[in-house]
Amino acid sequence: MLLQNFYIDKIITTALEEDIHYVDVATDYLLSDEHKAEAYYVAKDDGVLCGIAIAKRVFELVGGDFQMEILIEDGSHVKKGDIIAKMKGSTRTLLKGERTALNILQHMSGIATATRRCVDLVEGTNAKITDTRKTLPGLRQLQKYAVTVGGGRNHRYNLSDGAMLKDNHIDAYGSITGAVNALRQKIGHMVKIEVEVRTLDELREALDVNTEIIMLDNMSCEDMKKAVQITNGQALLEASGNVTEANIREIAETGVDIISLGALTHSVKCFDISMKIQK
Repeated sequence: MLLQNFYIDKIITTALEEDIHYVDVATDYLLSDEHKAEAYYVAKDDGVLCGIAIAKRVFELVGGDFQMEILIEDGSHVKKGDIIAKMKGSTRTLLKGERTALNILQHMSGIATATRRCVDLVEGTNAKITDTRKTLPGLRQLQKYAVTVGGGRNHRYNLSDGAMLKDNHIDAYGSITGAVNALRQKIGHMVKIEVEVRTLDELREALDVNTEIIMLDNMSCEDMKKAVQITNGQALLEASGNVTEANIREIAETGVDIISLGALTHSVKCFDISMKIQK
């Protein structure tokens, strides 16, 4: 997944406007524009780095003299105590961009780290780890990029990317068969259909109408194994609902093709990184 520069700049500008507003009372009144300093990023935990170029862009948009030497790139494993990057330039720039840059870098690295743990846990199985649309408003592209940096894959980016019939769609329309057939009359030939099923009977109905992807919603591992046998390669099977690091391996070993986790983006723990000004 590639990040577009205009999108990144929009997110950063919004964050800086929120944080600085019109003046940094401490920094702008304490230090002159000519004051210079050197600083560095240091990892305070072990994990996967993500978002370092975006952190650099924060300082560039703050303005003023600034240079960054990136020592560790996105996707790399970092250990506690590793120096990630070195910076020098205007002290005002360093201090005014510090929190915004760290907020983004820590959040994205937290997602990449959590994703990599899940990818490692299912290694050797057929299952691919994906995200969901359970993202923070305005940050979806950054969060989904972080998932790919961690070794995962992206589910649909938004509602326009694919037709996914969830339980509420089906309950509102009346049946899986009716909903899929009606949808096929209107969508373009490039659009795939995914159907969420709650039982093995619903799975069979979805297969009967040649659904390309079927989501197994909150099924037991025993039922997921049966679903894999019944499907026999006719559709991709996605496991979703109550997936944790504790049970993800067992789910993967049922033979499903995809395991989606909303927790990768909506409730991930930030990866601890600090910026230190050299005295």
